[in-house]
Amino acid sequence: MKITTYTPEVEAQMRNFYHSLSEKDRRRYAAVEAAKLGHGGITYLCQVLHCDEGTVSRGLKELKMPLLEKEKRIRQAGGGRKSVVETMAGLDEAFLEMLKNHTAGSPMDESVKWSNLSRNEMAEKLKQCGFSVSVTVVDQLLDKHHFRRRQAFKVEAGKKNLPHRDEQF
Repeated sequence: MKITTYTPEVEAQMRNFYHSLSEKDRRRYAAVEAAKLGHGGITYLCQVLHCDEGTVSRGLKELKMPLLEKEKRIRQAGGGRKSVVETMAGLDEAFLEMLKNHTAGSPMDESVKWSNLSRNEMAEKLKQCGFSVSVTVVDQLLDKHHFRRRQAFKVEAGKKNLPHRDEQF
């Protein structure tokens, strides 16, 4: 028994649609299409969608399981790429060493600290230390080590050189 195949135009539409879906929806879509085709459908569909047979098989298993309303995640907890801050060895130490001479803090509150370097300057200094990181990673490091992003500036209360300032008293 030969399976029914799709026209090249339909295959292209299916591929485009498949690649626009999330990981979980891709598995389920491939499983539904493979189930429609019957015997040999998984192999044919994997060729059309450029996916692995395990993906379709897992999708078929997921379709048989009851759908949970609370299931909002696309990936399992802990899935996905880990942050550079977590994976790059020595980055924390280099970051703190770089800020050693560029850190200031509030005399009123010891937990408030900041740096006089801009985020771009920090990224450049880390690059000189051998860590090629973006400004986004610098932001993550600043948050991790409880740095404020901006320096606290003193604001003058009033203008200087007002000769008649105290006449009202």
